[in-house]
Amino acid sequence: MKRLKKIILASVIGLILIIFVVLGLEATFQRQTAGLIYKDISRIPTSETVIILGASVHADGKLSPILQDRVDTAIRLYESGKVKNFLVTGDHRSDDYNEVAAMVKYLEEKGIEKNLITSDHAGLDTYDSMYRAGKLFGIKSATVVTQAFHLPRTLFIASNLGFEYNGFVADQRHYQTEYRLKQREKLANFKALWEVLLKKKPRTLQARLK
Repeated sequence: MKRLKKIILASVIGLILIIFVVLGLEATFQRQTAGLIYKDISRIPTSETVIILGASVHADGKLSPILQDRVDTAIRLYESGKVKNFLVTGDHRSDDYNEVAAMVKYLEEKGIEKNLITSDHAGLDTYDSMYRAGKLFGIKSATVVTQAFHLPRTLFIASNLGFEYNGFVADQRHYQTEYRLKQREKLANFKALWEVLLKKKPRTLQARLK
């Protein structure tokens, strides 16, 4: 019985420590990037490029609510004179799944000229998108648009890669998957820290403009 109690106690202590580490890392990311994140469009500094991070696209090519809000937010920044051009980066894992083409199509339908849009079809995750934006596409001045829960990790990666990017919150509604995504983000923070410490290279270093 005493052995069982010790095992239970050790398990509880271990769980508490894990929770503290998870929350501590999340707080560190938030603290380090707080000054880079904007919600008021009148306050965000101007930059050359708005980077739109990919998210899920439906089978019919329609943008998911999360992705549509990112693209709509980028258009607002452009129409407000806060950015001059667009980089859309996302997953094009197969011929029948192409986040980038869906975003480009949506932008063009909203009146954005094609020559203002640069496409990165190999932004397979947040780290790859940030790395490729700065290292391969040479973007030095940028505003990244994504949801509030995603911005601290995104800007932590960008900052530690040496890029002075700002972030603008794309939340325009409540998302059905928001709670699940926020929990996943806590684990993704560890992946981001590991990638930054290792100075990881993306899975592909080709520009793959299409």
